[in-house]
Amino acid sequence: MKKALIHDWYYVNGGAEKVVHSLNNIWNDFEHFALVDFLNDADRNFILKGKKAKTTFVQKLPTAKSNHRKFLQLFPLAIEQLDLREFDLILSSSASIGKGVLVNQNQLHICYCHSPMRYAWDLYHQYLEDSKLNKGLKGLYAKWVLNKIRSWDFINSQRVDHFIANSNYIAERIKKTYNRDSTVIYPPVNIEEFELQKEKKKFYFTASRMVPYKKMEVIVKAFNEMEHKKLIVAGDGPELKRLKKIAKDNIEFVGFIESFQLKKYMQNAKAFVFAAEEDFGIIPVEAQACGTPVIGYGKGGLTETVIHDETGVFFYHQTSESIVDAVKYFETLTFTPEKIRKNAERFSKERFEREMYNFVNNKINDFFSIKKDK
Repeated sequence: MKKALIHDWYYVNGGAEKVVHSLNNIWNDFEHFALVDFLNDADRNFILKGKKAKTTFVQKLPTAKSNHRKFLQLFPLAIEQLDLREFDLILSSSASIGKGVLVNQNQLHICYCHSPMRYAWDLYHQYLEDSKLNKGLKGLYAKWVLNKIRSWDFINSQRVDHFIANSNYIAERIKKTYNRDSTVIYPPVNIEEFELQKEKKKFYFTASRMVPYKKMEVIVKAFNEMEHKKLIVAGDGPELKRLKKIAKDNIEFVGFIESFQLKKYMQNAKAFVFAAEEDFGIIPVEAQACGTPVIGYGKGGLTETVIHDETGVFFYHQTSESIVDAVKYFETLTFTPEKIRKNAERFSKERFEREMYNFVNNKINDFFSIKKDK
């Protein structure tokens, strides 16, 4: 059986790429495809076991390496040029364009969906606002492109044989957006890399890319109001300079840090603070693996990984006032690091690989036994 693995794009080693890494642990005979592949050698060795993905014409466009997303209007055309006719199984890892590859009735297509295309659906208005594309001729063109993308995205979602969602939250979004049912298999978290530490220090910790939807600004503003509490902020991105300007002296920015440094901060932190509405959210699970409770936004995938009052506390508005109230409430509670760690173990890499193997093999057996009978 010939197998193809199609991922949206390769340029960073993020949560979606850790899913691809685990899929390569399960099956080592994939041929890889993507819109673009700009991985460095270290990330390529981890994610793709040293292999390169076959890519589309977007790979060769000027400035694609620095910003491939500006060619959004070409994505549907590009992804449909990938010729997968020789493959029996197509497994797509997609939050955008990957699941749009063309398949035929003799091929089984299973999509591990990190999310329906956010900027075309539920984050449409926020995307236009953040990109300053809600007015003028450029805005009109952007809206026209996204309208076309939405129509194309819905049509190609109907060509997928089976959807796997990375959380119940995303399963609901798949149903709402595509009117398709899905099976939930939580993504892999490398729990073993984040050892339990029982003794905590007095600082709070947060880490994220500094982009608007991560809501780092409301965390900074909340701790501006709590000048007697220390907050350490890790991460880089376009909002970093502005956040540094508004932050008071009790907030320390450490920028981009290596994974071993991230682990040390998470192990020692009094709590990990998280304000984004995430599809799943790997980093709050990593914090819990260290025995560190989470103070997080009570919406999205976080509600499936954090147990309120046991492994953390929720706040329900993405405002500084709501975070301040949550921190005050958090400090009235007592948490057990061992119990927090135990909760994180539900999301291990081994569990993901076992569930994916069983699901895909069952679907392969069902699909090709039906074809054989016919």
